[in-house]
Amino acid sequence: MDQDERLLHSSSFGAAALAYDEHRPDYAQAAVRWALEPAPGIRVLDLGAGTGKLTATLVALGADVTAVEPAPGMLAELRRSLPRVRTLAGGAEAIPLPDASVDAVLAGNAMHWFDMAVAGPEIARVLAPGGILAGLWNLMDDQVEWVAELARVSGSAAVGPRDTPAAWRAATADMHLPNTGVAARFGSPEQAEFPHGQRRTAGSLVATLATRAGVLVMPEQEREVTLGRIRAFLAGRPETARGEFTLPMLTGVLRVRRL
Repeated sequence: MDQDERLLHSSSFGAAALAYDEHRPDYAQAAVRWALEPAPGIRVLDLGAGTGKLTATLVALGADVTAVEPAPGMLAELRRSLPRVRTLAGGAEAIPLPDASVDAVLAGNAMHWFDMAVAGPEIARVLAPGGILAGLWNLMDDQVEWVAELARVSGSAAVGPRDTPAAWRAATADMHLPNTGVAARFGSPEQAEFPHGQRRTAGSLVATLATRAGVLVMPEQEREVTLGRIRAFLAGRPETARGEFTLPMLTGVLRVRRL
């Protein structure tokens, strides 16, 4: 994905902030705890915080959280749902915080939108010595047969290159390469995955997939065809055709320590 395409996709969420907040999953608490384990303190920056899905988990775990989000619509929803959290408008490439002011920087389903050549040094700037940078991604567990088939039927716009475990491991492995702005300032990366799940109905799972950037930027007719194909698949599967079910998921974490 080139720079212009990445900007188009990353800026698509603001108009869908309400749907994003309603339908996107939270993050496995065990994954968030693991991300924070080596941090020297509890001052945490949630970078690219969206509507506060990760922010809420951090607050529940007792972190002192600052949430930074560039999209006005997402930021407004975050402020509505978590009014006591400190929130700032800004992005990973220009973080509105002083040097060495946080002990950990976490990003939930957001780091792949960052220009890491610029964001890497900027994240290192705001981190205290020994601080942690961690990206978290919610993944569909495609070891479950019907989930793997859903990914195939949905297409890459709805279930993208970081949405299943093997693809996520491969896609995040290159985030530590020298040209990302991370390698010179951070130690060796660690990856881990934690069981997770989300209670859905067929309708709410379609609504969840409709908040994916690849779907949001589609022409309306193509979007309806894609979502219709997913509806038909879910209606034909015994696991998803009637009532609520749990979508099998994992939360994947990529973690590095500030040198």
